[in-house]
Amino acid sequence: MRTAIRASITGVHGYVPEYILTNEKLEKMVDTNDEWITTRTGIKERRILEGTNQGTSVLGIPAVRGLLEKTNTDPREIDLLICATITPDMITPATANIIAHAVGATNAFSYDLQAACSGFLYALITGVQFIETGKYKKVVVVGADKMSSIVNYEDRNSCILFGDGAGAVLLEPNSQGYGIIDSILKGDGNGEQYLHQKAGGSRRPPSAETIAAKEHYVYQEGRAVYRFAVEKMAEVVLEIMKKNNLHHEDIKFLVPHQANKRILDAVAQRAGIKEEQVMITIQEFGNTTGATIPLCLWRYESQLQPGDKLIITTFGGGFTWGAAYLTWAYK
Repeated sequence: MRTAIRASITGVHGYVPEYILTNEKLEKMVDTNDEWITTRTGIKERRILEGTNQGTSVLGIPAVRGLLEKTNTDPREIDLLICATITPDMITPATANIIAHAVGATNAFSYDLQAACSGFLYALITGVQFIETGKYKKVVVVGADKMSSIVNYEDRNSCILFGDGAGAVLLEPNSQGYGIIDSILKGDGNGEQYLHQKAGGSRRPPSAETIAAKEHYVYQEGRAVYRFAVEKMAEVVLEIMKKNNLHHEDIKFLVPHQANKRILDAVAQRAGIKEEQVMITIQEFGNTTGATIPLCLWRYESQLQPGDKLIITTFGGGFTWGAAYLTWAYK
């Protein structure tokens, strides 16, 4: 009997810029303080990409290079590279194209995927399909964002949340039962009003008017986003656990999008998952949007063993949200 092929994560690597923007530094930039930020978000610091002409690819390239080195993978063996980002270097070419060229993935086709904070999970499940069908053997999925490029540092409600970073995983076929086992992806366009960037797209192209009105910064209604995020992430985690007959004690780690520590706590509590079972990096990186999940996997990689059961969950603008159930494939 032929064993089903699953797409498994066989390597992970992350990259964050050197410059650390602490809460104490933010106190000098905007009307806020460390206690206020920490109490409401759990964030103590975030990394910021400095310098001119430094785009998201500057974050993604070292993340992928490190991944290829760790897994001893020839870049010419990569079949596909997907970059999940909402802060591409430019409209065209895709940031994925720039990354693939820089790392020498000359035989890969590459493209960007945009789904806000859910982008990495959406891209991961997209990559899974190419592996499971037997079409490709090696797929790289990158989550990368330079959120500092679209954050208004005069808005204390948003500037405290975001940081810059990138993470990448390698997907390969596995016939031993390890890998991504199930996923549930969802979306609701009604969320546009609560979380969006007004200008910069085809509806409101850049102009002196849009720049003066500060419409090129990310905007969110915090309370509405919080409510939807907790409800939808908890709902989809419970759904995927029930679907796969999983109980909280079966889960090694919940890997949630790092949006806000209070959101993480509320989701875990509703799903019956203990705090020590939750991957948390928000205190040191903040919300890096498409990069939060792979950065979590990178930070916790040394604690994972083959067969460990993980549930990834996310929520982002759109609204977009979802969950995936996987078993870890390597030590």
